[in-house]
Amino acid sequence: MAGMPEELYLLGNVVIMLAYAAIMVAIVVPVARAGQLRTNKLAVATALIFFSCAVGHGLHALTAARGLATGAGHPASWTAALWDVLTAGVGVYYWTLRRGYGVLLDKGAMYVDPWRQHRLDAAGARERAARASAENHRATLAAVVEHTADAIIGADPDGTITAWNSGAERLFGYTAAEAIGRHALIVTDGESTDEQARLMDRIRAGERSLSYEAQRVHKDGSPLEVAFTVAPIQDGAGTVIGISVVARDIAAAKEAAERQRAMQERTHQAQRMESLGKLAGGVAHDFNNLLAIIVNYTDFAMQGGKVDATVQADLAHVRTAADRAINLTRQLLTFTRGDAIQPQDVDVNTAVAEVQTMLERTIGEHITLITVPSAQPLTVRADPGQLQQVLLNLALNARDAMPDGGTLVIEANTADLTGDELAVQPQPAPGHYARLLVSDTGEGMSPEVAAHVFEPFYTTKPRGQGTGLGLATVYGILAEAGGSINLYTEAGVGTTFRVYLPLVTSAGPAPGRPARAATPPHGGGRTVLVVEDEPALARVVTRILGNAGYRVVACANGEEALAVDAQRACDILLTDVIMPGMSGRRLAECLHERRPGLPVLYMSGYSNGLLGTTHVLDGDIAFLEKPFTADQLLVKLGEAAVASQVDRAAVAG
Repeated sequence: MAGMPEELYLLGNVVIMLAYAAIMVAIVVPVARAGQLRTNKLAVATALIFFSCAVGHGLHALTAARGLATGAGHPASWTAALWDVLTAGVGVYYWTLRRGYGVLLDKGAMYVDPWRQHRLDAAGARERAARASAENHRATLAAVVEHTADAIIGADPDGTITAWNSGAERLFGYTAAEAIGRHALIVTDGESTDEQARLMDRIRAGERSLSYEAQRVHKDGSPLEVAFTVAPIQDGAGTVIGISVVARDIAAAKEAAERQRAMQERTHQAQRMESLGKLAGGVAHDFNNLLAIIVNYTDFAMQGGKVDATVQADLAHVRTAADRAINLTRQLLTFTRGDAIQPQDVDVNTAVAEVQTMLERTIGEHITLITVPSAQPLTVRADPGQLQQVLLNLALNARDAMPDGGTLVIEANTADLTGDELAVQPQPAPGHYARLLVSDTGEGMSPEVAAHVFEPFYTTKPRGQGTGLGLATVYGILAEAGGSINLYTEAGVGTTFRVYLPLVTSAGPAPGRPARAATPPHGGGRTVLVVEDEPALARVVTRILGNAGYRVVACANGEEALAVDAQRACDILLTDVIMPGMSGRRLAECLHERRPGLPVLYMSGYSNGLLGTTHVLDGDIAFLEKPFTADQLLVKLGEAAVASQVDRAAVAG
C-alpha cells in the first residue's frame, strides 16, 4: 500500500505527458505543412508550452519510476524544478503574445487554413463589390430623382424643405436655392394651408403613405392641379425624421380625361341616334302603307255622293287626323334621312326673314321677336322647306319654354369649325359654316333633359301636347345637309341652339380648310383674371392663356375675383357673363371703379344679340361666344387689350 501513491503519480504524469505531446503534434504538423513555422509566432509559442509541459511531466514520471524501482521514495530533482520554472517562463511569453494578438482565430491565428483564407479573401472581394454596386445604385437613383419629370421634394418633420429636384422647379417655378430652407407652405394658397398642415400631422402620427389631389399655386400666382403621394422617412428605430413628397401636374390629364369622356358620350349619342333612326324609319315606312289605305278609302267614301252631312263631317275629321299622321311620319322619315329632299342654294338671310314673317303672326304678343340677319350674304346647300322647318321648330320650342313671356332672338352669321368641337353633333368636318342662332330667355333645361332632346319621341311636355319629334327632325335635317347643331342651356336662365350649315361660296376657303384667323398676339407676361364658374372650362382657359405667355389667376365667382384683385392687380379681365351671385357685368363695374381703363372681355354660351336685347350687356362690348377655339380666345383678348389702349389714348389726348 505504501507504493500506491507513487504508482498513481507515475501513471498520471505519463498520461498528461502523452496528452500534451499529442496536442503539440496537432499544432505543429499542420502549421509546418502550411509553411508557417517562422511566421506564426503564436502557434509556435503554444506548441512550445505543450512541449515543455509534456517534457516536465515526463521527468516527473521518470523520477517516480526510479523511486518505485529502488523501493525508496525519490524527492523531486533540481532538473525537474528548473524545467518547471522554464515552463512557467514559456507560459508568460505565450500570454504576452496572446494579449497582443487578441484572438487565436482569423488575423494572427495560430493556424490559418489556406482554403479558408481563399474563401475569406473571396468574401471580402464580394463585400467590396457589393459596396461599390450600392454606391453606383445610390448615384443612379440620385440622378433619376433629380431628372425625373415629377416633382420630388424632401422636408423635415416640421415641413421645412430639404430637397427640391428639377421636376419641382418646373412644376412650381421656384429654383432649388429659393425653395430649400423655406416652409412647404410657399406653394399653397390661403384655403389649402390648413389642409396641408393636417396631412403633415397624419404623417408624423404614423401613417405610412397618403395619396390625394389638391390645388396649389405656382410662383407666378397661377393655380395648379396637383396629385401628391406623401410618405414618412424613418430611421432604424422607426422615428419619423423627414417627409418625402412626389407631386405631378394633372391638369392636362384631367383635361384629356374630360375630353375622352365627352368624345365617348358623343360616340354613344351617335350610336343611340342611329339605332333610334333605324327603328323610327321602319315604323314610318310601315305606317305610311296603312295611312295610304286609310286616306284613300276615306276619300272614296267622301266622294261617293250618297253620304249624308253628318257622315261627311265625320270623314273630314278622319281625313284631318290622317293628314296629321302623315305629317308625323314625314318628320320621322326626315329624322332618319329617308325622306325625299330637294337641296338647292338657299340664302340664309331670306330664310330668316320668311320665318320672321310667319312667327310674327303666330308666336304671340307676350314674346318679343328679334331677328339679326348677317351683314353679308350667306348661301347654303339645303332644302328650303326643311331649313324653314328647322327654324320654326326651334322657335316654337323657344315659345313653349316662355309661357309667361320673354325674348326670342334669331341671328345669322358665320363660324369656322375645326372638327374638334365636342359639344357639336353630329361631328362637323373642318370648314367655313353659316351659323344660325335661336336663343330664348325661357325656362332652360337640366343636364339630364338636354342629353336626350334630339331623341325621337322624347318630350317633357304634358301628354297630348308634344310628339317628341320636333328636335329629332331638326337633327335629321341638319345631318342630311352636312350640318350640325349645338345646345347651350341653363335651367331658369334660357337656351341657345346653334345651327351650322356648310357655306357655298367661291370666294371663301376650300371645303375642309377653314380660313385662318389672325395670328394671336403673345401675352407678354400680362396677368389675366379669369372668372368662370365651370372648373373644367376654367382649366382649359388657364392652359390656353398660360401657353400664350399670359399669367393667369382663376376665380370661380365675382366675390373671389374682387378679393384676389385687391391683393394683386390684374392687367385684363376675362369673365363669364352670367354667374351665381355677382354677374360678369357687375364685376367689371366694380373693377373699373378701381382702374377705369382695365380691359374686359366677356364670354358666354348665350349669343351677344340675346344678351344685348335683355340688357345684360351693352352692344359695343368685347364679347366671345362659347364654345370657342384657342385662337379665337387669344385674338379676342388681344383685341380687347388694344381697344382699351386706344380708348385711354383718346381720353388722354
